[in-house]
Amino acid sequence: MTTAVLRRVLVTGATGFIGRRLHRLLLDHGVAVRALLRPGSSGATHLDPRCDVVAAALDDDQALADAAMGVDAVVYVAGAVRGRLPADFHAANVAGVAAVAAAVQRSSPAALLLLLSSLAASRPELSAYAASKRQGERALAASGLEAWSVLRPPAVYGPGDAELRGLFDLARRGLALRPGPRGQRLALLHVDDVCRAVLAALTHADACRGRTFEIDDGRPGGYDWDAIGQAVAGRRVRQVGVPAWLLGALARANLAVSAVTGRAPMLTPGKVRELRQSRWLCDNRAFTLATGWAPQIDLASGAARLFQPPTENDTT
Repeated sequence: MTTAVLRRVLVTGATGFIGRRLHRLLLDHGVAVRALLRPGSSGATHLDPRCDVVAAALDDDQALADAAMGVDAVVYVAGAVRGRLPADFHAANVAGVAAVAAAVQRSSPAALLLLLSSLAASRPELSAYAASKRQGERALAASGLEAWSVLRPPAVYGPGDAELRGLFDLARRGLALRPGPRGQRLALLHVDDVCRAVLAALTHADACRGRTFEIDDGRPGGYDWDAIGQAVAGRRVRQVGVPAWLLGALARANLAVSAVTGRAPMLTPGKVRELRQSRWLCDNRAFTLATGWAPQIDLASGAARLFQPPTENDTT
């Protein structure tokens, strides 16, 4: 298994939930990190001071080409997860991917461009978000780049997560709210295992070239909500199914409020369709064979860490 030497990596989305953990992991492994920020962004306060910060908008071709100059790899972590209309997702999830791919082609054509996508991309018919993630993958594959690969994690949790933390907190209090049908099974993955997977893909670029991998924490068949409650709370919890009509009503109300306030909603009819799926599952075998990566954190230990007092890396 050939291992590539990484000297410098450009990271988009380095100030987000996954990006904050990722850029520190790369730095700790001796990789020079160039973090791409929007011009005027205050996000640099969330970056490790060892980073080289560059400002470039995703629609500024020259600035992107300059940012990609001389790198061994680019990790595209930036993305939009909230939105009311398809256009709300397109700029970051589709056009941005195509623009960065063009910049890499121009400045560092041998570099690997790794797109951190989503398991939702496997079902683009469900929502505007899922469709945009699939379109971003297609834009990358059609870019003409020599080296590219895609990782599709499922629901990701860990320090800094603003979505699953609330559900886990309810479970610790004895209540598991199930948005899907009875028997729903979900794959999960801790943010630090996502970051280790990215590092594995970068250092095994040849084995990952032109391939898309779906990865999770390795639990066969994923988790049902009884198992989620047991792992998070350490005991049996009460499982309550959220009626589909209630989720739909909340989603429609969210859209109406969003149209007035202009704020991007998280719960939309498309998101409800995602939440109502009976299965969101992955298979690590292909990625493990290609890279040697294996998840290290199961849900019980990951949730326990989540509710421990924060460390310096969790709060910066």
